[in-house]
Amino acid sequence: MSDRLGRREFLGVCARAGAFAAVLPGAEGLLSSLSGVHRTVGDVASEPARYWEALDGGRVQCGICPRACLLAHGERGFCGNRLNVNGRLITQVYGRPALVRAEAMEKGPFFHFLPATQTLALGTAGCNLDCGYCQNWEFARSTPDQTDNKNLPPRDLVDQVVALNGRSITFTYSEPITAIEYVMDTATYAREQGLQVAIKTGGYGNTEAIQALCSVADAINIDFKAADPDVYREITTAEIDTMLATIRTVAATNVWLELTNLVVPGYNDDDAMVRQMAEWIIANCGADIPLHMSRFFPKYRFRSIDPTPRETLLRVRRVALDSGLTYVYLGNMGGDPAESTYCPKCWMKVIERVGFRVTNKGLDLQTSKCVKCGYTIPGVWT
Repeated sequence: MSDRLGRREFLGVCARAGAFAAVLPGAEGLLSSLSGVHRTVGDVASEPARYWEALDGGRVQCGICPRACLLAHGERGFCGNRLNVNGRLITQVYGRPALVRAEAMEKGPFFHFLPATQTLALGTAGCNLDCGYCQNWEFARSTPDQTDNKNLPPRDLVDQVVALNGRSITFTYSEPITAIEYVMDTATYAREQGLQVAIKTGGYGNTEAIQALCSVADAINIDFKAADPDVYREITTAEIDTMLATIRTVAATNVWLELTNLVVPGYNDDDAMVRQMAEWIIANCGADIPLHMSRFFPKYRFRSIDPTPRETLLRVRRVALDSGLTYVYLGNMGGDPAESTYCPKCWMKVIERVGFRVTNKGLDLQTSKCVKCGYTIPGVWT
């Protein structure tokens, strides 16, 4: 029996998180028919990595991000999934996602990109950040030999999504930059097959790698964790300049860009810091970039911090709007009016969101215009 994740198991993986309801009618019946699943912990790849340099003595230096990990034989990079084997850097997560789910595009969060559709979302073990509030730390801070990996090479993955009438694939959950070989090959083939590709990232990558991802992605959401360098470093163990450079790089392309700011009490919920973030976004990306300000819940090393109060979210959203941003959304707020999209000119609610229930109230999807006043709402709507 093949150890690749076949059609039956592929559908089963999706079913456990909900079928492609709007995109894959009848998927529940198909979800019981994938074949040859291989789900043994420790199933890893040994694919040649890209973006590295060979050094004397069998050492290698990874070039995927500013950490520039210098590795002797048998050593792993900070991300945990790139390994020196006999003087060659390999990736152990190529075609080996640790988590695969069918999810609403809005969970990305992507609010101005293919609304009310489902996407196949997947993530691999390992990350080059170590955020104190990581929601997926169980595998993001694990090495691939410690996780339950599915065997989904790029072509197998894409072909099955196409066969199920899927519309998109989203790389998310951990850090797609550290799985760039898998992302690039999957996204390249996905585009050839008519699928769109979205990426959710912390943005901690070298410019060459970010530009490569932009060449194959249709939408990217970047975590803007904090505007203050010291707070950013405390949250992520990394430096803020790389994230800011990544945002500028993506903003200069045709890739659809959205930003996320997880609001953590006592860290980045100060009005001045929010204003600083909003003003930076406007100066470097424009006022129309959607910003998702999401509610924090205790997780990983930040378990002792209380969830973000609703009043705090409402306040920081108002600060961001008053600073000049046009589309500021509240996340993890369960039906709050700030989940919906309003026309900036006539204030008509053009897209209503209640959780992941999305209703078009007044947006012409073909022209991107408000049906009441004709104002253009930027996005990739179809």
